Amino acid sequence: MKIIEAIDTIDAQKHNTYSYREKISWLSRLDGMVKRLIIDTHEGGEDIVFNGYTENTDPTTEMLVPSPFDEIYIRWLEAQIDYSNGEYDHYNNSVMMYQTAYDGYRNWYNRNHMPKGKAIKYF
Repeated sequence: MKIIEAIDTIDAQKHNTYSYREKISWLSRLDGMVKRLIIDTHEGGEDIVFNGYTENTDPTTEMLVPSPFDEIYIRWLEAQIDYSNGEYDHYNNSVMMYQTAYDGYRNWYNRNHMPKGKAIKYF
């Protein structure tokens, strides 16, 4: 999913007053966590470069989580909006939907990529 697709989708689905810049920051934080907690813990993770997103990042940039798991971005933005609005009942529902999407991606990634191992030393 492209940055602009995620932002346009959440803006169409959920009325909000948050700026493009704020939403970019939220998406950058999510992909930073995905990179560090999932991708970097597996072989080949060092080949994927992620330096964060800013309002100067090309809005057609593809984010890290591929389809069909890219719903994670919509659910993340939805949760961030609900939390920022102080709508905690809505937030609890949104964050549960986000966590389900995150877990699905993480589990798929773990099944399809070799985790980094540590060298075993025998004495």
